[in-house]
Amino acid sequence: MTGIESRRWFHPRGSLARPGWESVVDATVPGWAHTGLRVAELSDGDEIVCEEPGTERVVVPLSGAFAVVHTEEGRVTETHLAGRASVFDGPTDVLYLSAAAGARITGRGRVAVAESPTTDLRPTRHIPASEIPIELRGAGSSSRQVHNFGTPQALDAARLIVCEVITPAQNWSSYPPHKHDEHVPGAESRLEEIYYFESAPVAGSPASPDAAFGLFSAYASPAGDIEIDAQVRSGDIALVPYGYHGPAAAAPGYDLYYLNVMAGPDPDRSWLISDDPAHAWVRDTWERTPVDPRLPYGDTTEGPRR
Repeated sequence: MTGIESRRWFHPRGSLARPGWESVVDATVPGWAHTGLRVAELSDGDEIVCEEPGTERVVVPLSGAFAVVHTEEGRVTETHLAGRASVFDGPTDVLYLSAAAGARITGRGRVAVAESPTTDLRPTRHIPASEIPIELRGAGSSSRQVHNFGTPQALDAARLIVCEVITPAQNWSSYPPHKHDEHVPGAESRLEEIYYFESAPVAGSPASPDAAFGLFSAYASPAGDIEIDAQVRSGDIALVPYGYHGPAAAAPGYDLYYLNVMAGPDPDRSWLISDDPAHAWVRDTWERTPVDPRLPYGDTTEGPRR
């Protein structure tokens, strides 16, 4: 695969910038159709606008707090998102916006807006952090923490499936490598996937935040050729239209976070995957291995980690 083909699916921080936005993924990206993502960093007095019709959204504070003024069927509502200090401080409250709603966002910090085009209207909903399901997935060095605020079990959405994952330093996630690029009823679903990454030194480290990094890989499946083997840093984005993907590995000394945004053309909204057969056996080892004791992150009884 050529370097040009590889760069088609991996985008360093700022390379997808538009006015007011640090990064925008939408249907203007060649080969992309079902999902979108917008990321912005706001200061006091800044405002970003999401008013394109026919798009459902989930507003996710990455750091900081925000006010979202949303208009739907002539009604204007303001929702305050308490947010968090950083993506490594546990779950945040989020706001699901119906495809009939437009929104204006103000505040201070970093915010992500996950998107998917749809004409199917579902009710706007504010989900407080206390109601977000927290899953400790995997075991041992494959342990990670998943915040399932936008999965089918937690959110009534039309197409979007959204979650975020925290991988402690030295651990692997998105592992075993897996794919979701074929429609096999009950076994696998077709889903585009966006990975938005952040990385930070472990608590108490003398390292500069700019030094923090992880690794991410994606490779071909029968559905198509793709090759990503990249160092990932805060603000970087990987797009997975098809193919096996994983691991996402947190380097020693640095924790790794990613926001996943998924949607696809199948009639059912479901996340069904197929592991790479060469590595599927790894799941069987988790039954006899404990979860990494560093998890969960964001335990409020201990206060913020950063």
